Amino acid sequence: MERVLLIAGGGLPAELEFAALLAALEASGPPVEAAVKDLEVFSGATPPPGYDLGTEIDGVLRAADTRGWDTFHLVGYSGGGASALAFAAARPERLESLALVEPAWAGNWGWTDAHRAHWERLRALESLPPFEFLPAFLDLHVGPGAEVSPPFDPSAPPPPWVANRPAGIHAIIGAFLAHDLDRSALAAFGKPVYYALGGLSNQDEFGEIAAKLAGVFPDFRMEEFPDRHHLDPPHLAEPERVAESLRALWNRASERRETQRIPQL
Repeated sequence: MERVLLIAGGGLPAELEFAALLAALEASGPPVEAAVKDLEVFSGATPPPGYDLGTEIDGVLRAADTRGWDTFHLVGYSGGGASALAFAAARPERLESLALVEPAWAGNWGWTDAHRAHWERLRALESLPPFEFLPAFLDLHVGPGAEVSPPFDPSAPPPPWVANRPAGIHAIIGAFLAHDLDRSALAAFGKPVYYALGGLSNQDEFGEIAAKLAGVFPDFRMEEFPDRHHLDPPHLAEPERVAESLRALWNRASERRETQRIPQL
């Protein structure tokens, strides 16, 4: 049975973020042992003391070790995708495959002028009060003309999980910029990697990350979802298609394992 850990980003809690995808996986084939996880930065009312991406790496390790998983598949969306990349660089021996749905960051090297300008706009939001910060932050992740709906009813009181999002997002942005993502470790990651990209997302952000990672990972495949964007992501809007793609990824990982077991003559 395939074992998979799915890490949410800075939007919905993990149980809501991945509910449709888990249902699609359950309906599409053999049983999967799956677990969902929120980012460690949102584990309390404020970010953990001394928070950095090492905190997220340790959180993934705890989640796997608690379940007795020596190796597993890792799926990450947005900030969860960035944390998944950091984990893949730090602990590649624990992974069977890596699936990324528009990771929010992919190292501080190889930025184009357009990508650097995007991050300058992102950092400029830090002075805004929380009620202004979140809408402005979300708008930066979509392309021109994309329709953005809030993740909850704006006419009702916000759900409790919203309260720690602004501080957590500020903390994880700082953690990204302070982290040395090891490019050589990613280049040595021989397991299969999948990247889902929304056609209506901000291409200076997520399209550039896809192109950069395609030139780093040895076994990298990207799938574009033309009608989707970062706030209407594929795993929520087209879960059956994403479930099929994940099963194809895991089959590639299984074939790789079998090939490695065959003695070379």
